[in-house]
Amino acid sequence: MNMENSTTAFYRPTRIRTVLVANRGEIAVRVIRAAQELGMRAVVVVSDADRESLAARMADEAVHIGSSHAVKSYLNPAAVLAAARQCGADAVHPGYGFLSENADFAAQVEAAGLIFVGPTSQVIATMGDKARARETAQRADVPTVPGSAGIVSSLDEAREVAARIGYPIMIKAAAGGGGRGIRVAHDAAQLDAELPLAQREAQAAFGDGGVYLERFIARARHIEVQVLGDGNDVIHLFERECSLQRRRQKILEEAPSPSLTPQLRAELCASAARLAKQVGYRSAGTLEYLFDETRGEFYFIEMNTRIQVEHPVTEAITGVDLVREMLRIADGEPLRFSQSDIVLRGAALECRINAEDPLQDFRPNPGRVEELVWPTGPGVRVDSLLYPGYVVPPFYDSLLAKLIVHDENRAAAIERLARALRELHIGGLKTTAPLHRALVADDDVRAARYHTNYLETWMAAWRESREAASIAAQATNAVAGSTSAREAS
Repeated sequence: MNMENSTTAFYRPTRIRTVLVANRGEIAVRVIRAAQELGMRAVVVVSDADRESLAARMADEAVHIGSSHAVKSYLNPAAVLAAARQCGADAVHPGYGFLSENADFAAQVEAAGLIFVGPTSQVIATMGDKARARETAQRADVPTVPGSAGIVSSLDEAREVAARIGYPIMIKAAAGGGGRGIRVAHDAAQLDAELPLAQREAQAAFGDGGVYLERFIARARHIEVQVLGDGNDVIHLFERECSLQRRRQKILEEAPSPSLTPQLRAELCASAARLAKQVGYRSAGTLEYLFDETRGEFYFIEMNTRIQVEHPVTEAITGVDLVREMLRIADGEPLRFSQSDIVLRGAALECRINAEDPLQDFRPNPGRVEELVWPTGPGVRVDSLLYPGYVVPPFYDSLLAKLIVHDENRAAAIERLARALRELHIGGLKTTAPLHRALVADDDVRAARYHTNYLETWMAAWRESREAASIAAQATNAVAGSTSAREAS
């Protein structure tokens, strides 16, 4: 090794000296770490509730932007931009959620002369509208779920589409996301009832009442492809399987998908890169697909124009730090990898550990972290916002940590995850860790025999078995106590 090269700084930013992290929680911590590794100054915005957060402690500076309610802080573009001016930021990284896919916010960042760490506002607007995204995919010769050509404007039009593609159908909000704004109609009468309700709900939730129709695939698998682009070139970093969902919210993810053949994987990933290239995609993004296992067909459904919660499993199987690459691309660097550089190695899984009680219908359980033991060892990673004594606030998403494992194959990775979950301990809060421990022990999960509706049924049976075991234990204790009392008398 050349001694001069070995002592040279890893990276010298050219345009981004200071990046404002416009988010909170584990993703804020994740972005701060990546920025600081690149020699950038990382400043994080904080609400009243997050003044003592791990992100605030780790950042070079924390700027207060408002009260604990997100609409008055993290969802307030004016407050975020004021913070950027205050700290002299060159760029804004939105993380995921909050303002990350808000095209108007991205445009305001651009108009302020700042760098938005993500795609352009125009691309966000195009791909963030599901109907427009479908049209774009069709132009790129990417298969989409059979459905309406765009937004349906009337009930008569909806009936015609439904008659053509067949029931059941999904009514989806064009501006929706995160599993919200979706209804299913199983016949014409239900369509008549559900369509106006879906339009009103979409208007109330997203400020846009547009809806479109798609064929409903009852036992679909949810597969998404990670892409990375610089505005000119685009590569894919293989796929993730996200079919284990509760109310369309992901619970456990893995990469690569165990349901794809090598040929299908190549076709799926190539279609994602082709679509992203057509729109001149810049930064990290994810294209989501439904895979109809019975037909062996995949369909594009939407694009997330931001970093995903589950990005670490892709980092594990490819060795690419996606957040760092986002920052380098935003700093003006061209894409550093060709497609042939991206090699799939092993398998990875991620558990989302939330402050929720899975036995009480996932009731949120904020509070103080009394004890904290993270699993360690080869192939184990934890992305978290916790530290001992931290008080989890009740105002935001309940995600506490992501437990990620990687190993040489899927079977080994599952065993590693089971071991890591046994080591995990978060005292003072009820979390979803018991659910994950049971899930990774399930025969169907281990054999990858699951789909997007699988978890709902599985959880109902799991809760019943837990409740039965608890009642039996209470009865045993009661009998033992009664026997002891009689013996004592």
